[in-house]
Amino acid sequence: MTLPPTRYWLMKSEPEDCSIDDALAAPGATVPWTGVRNYQARNFMRDGMQIGDGVLFYHSSCAEPGIAGIARVASGTRVDATQFDPESPYYDPKSAPDKPRWLLLDVQALRKTRVLGLAEMREQPALAEMRVLQRGNRLSITPVEPGEWELITQRLLA
Repeated sequence: MTLPPTRYWLMKSEPEDCSIDDALAAPGATVPWTGVRNYQARNFMRDGMQIGDGVLFYHSSCAEPGIAGIARVASGTRVDATQFDPESPYYDPKSAPDKPRWLLLDVQALRKTRVLGLAEMREQPALAEMRVLQRGNRLSITPVEPGEWELITQRLLA
């Protein structure tokens, strides 16, 4: 049996919700990736992400946005219970336990890196097509091409 190829992803988190330091400090350095409320991002989790896939852990909506660590997908998807909790900022009144809309998976932080910001990424011609750098892209989860992963992890974050 042949194993499917490893895929790579960029996953955005607001550091006040869950930073790379928070993830590293969690039991097993593993956190549930809650609060995804975009269908395309949810579909990436549901249909594309597999245990062991590489993750660029990206801090967003903060003073210094950018890639702040390396992680991996640590579980398959399951129902995100925050969608049913009226006290949660991720509550979705249109979602029902018998027909949930939103999923989560676990992400295991592997290491913290220096922050690699958008300006520095834009200086790299090989990253010009990277989805996070495309105009209007606001998705919290985007695929990363193997060449982009290689450049970022081996050259820029070493």
